[in-house]
Amino acid sequence: MSEFLATILSALAALWPGGDETSALIYNGYLEGDFVYLSAAAPGKLTEVRVAEGDVVEAGDTLFLIENTHQINALAAAEARVAIAEANLENLQTGGRGAEIDVVRASLQQAEADQTLAATNAQRSAELFTRGLAPQAKVDADQAMLDSANARVAQLRAQLEVAELPARDAQKIAAEAALDAAKAERAEAETALADREVTAPDAGTIDRVYFDAGEMVGGGAPVLSLLPADHMKVLFFVPEADRAGIALGDLYEVECEGCPEGLTARVTRLASTPQYTPPILYSRDERSRLVFRAEAFLDDPAGLLPGQPVSVWPKP
Repeated sequence: MSEFLATILSALAALWPGGDETSALIYNGYLEGDFVYLSAAAPGKLTEVRVAEGDVVEAGDTLFLIENTHQINALAAAEARVAIAEANLENLQTGGRGAEIDVVRASLQQAEADQTLAATNAQRSAELFTRGLAPQAKVDADQAMLDSANARVAQLRAQLEVAELPARDAQKIAAEAALDAAKAERAEAETALADREVTAPDAGTIDRVYFDAGEMVGGGAPVLSLLPADHMKVLFFVPEADRAGIALGDLYEVECEGCPEGLTARVTRLASTPQYTPPILYSRDERSRLVFRAEAFLDDPAGLLPGQPVSVWPKP
């Protein structure tokens, strides 16, 4: 065998394990990070990004903030409704029935006036939107005001109806229900406000930051990506002849340039479809060109970086 041919065969053996008994169970691959992409729950302007690419963060660290003026105001309104509901319930428990009915009627009149105004604003915004003179955000805001006004009127009408009933027990039940509803609205407002501050779910390294402060971000659009400390896996490729000998959960040793000794990874996925180099010829000779992608999570990925080439083999 010429020296040139020997060199070619050695290179093929390195690329396609299985050429001899020594390399039969040594597979080539690389490291890949299993990234977590963090986004805002709802659209808004990005007011602050507190991390940069490459920063190491701990679980719970604040990563970025979304403008929250609307959510702060909504929470204040929800807290006011809770206070009103509590006062109404306390008033029922201490008497003053006639005065309470007058208060409810006055509140209902005011709410109906607000409802009429909100309906007018919503209709005008919708008409301007169809003519391209108003943004969708204005239409949504006016519709939300109308929905709130409708709910307020319905609530006060129900309160007035119950207040005029001869049985005080019915009034008390309605007031308790109104208080429960107000507290639920407050909890929802608190959650919406908390969602404007996005924190790290795990300790790890910031890989990419996709937006800068001042930019508008959509709900669900990734603002940054995080590589948790334990989310590193090995991708390697198994020849068709060896595939049947690999099972999920198998432990493999891992070796790469500059990596610490004793690295291991456990197989978590084995592809059901092959990857190949065209043309596809499923003869006995050409089947050796088929390889199947496998994934194995590292037991201790500290200090490793995505993209590093590795070699893996079954741990004895």
